[in-house]
Amino acid sequence: MANSYESILVFSVANGEEAAKSLVEKFTALIEANGTIEKIDDWGVRKLAYLINDEADGYYIVVTYSADTDFVAELERVAKITDGVLRTLTVKK
Repeated sequence: MANSYESILVFSVANGEEAAKSLVEKFTALIEANGTIEKIDDWGVRKLAYLINDEADGYYIVVTYSADTDFVAELERVAKITDGVLRTLTVKK
């Protein structure tokens, strides 16, 4: 059964904005392969509220999608092991 989710992903811009955009493509492709994307909000580079790994800026993206419950755990797992991902947050809508 597919539920509706919203994920916020924050990527590192230490290697440049192009590296962050390639991570955006990677994660949107992963979500699209396992669910249906309803909306993508690309917030771009923003100042972080506090330093994460000695970085003051991050590249933000918000993805609203429908997917199975098991996929959310897989998305979080992949985000944790991918270099360049500073933070993720997924909520069920």
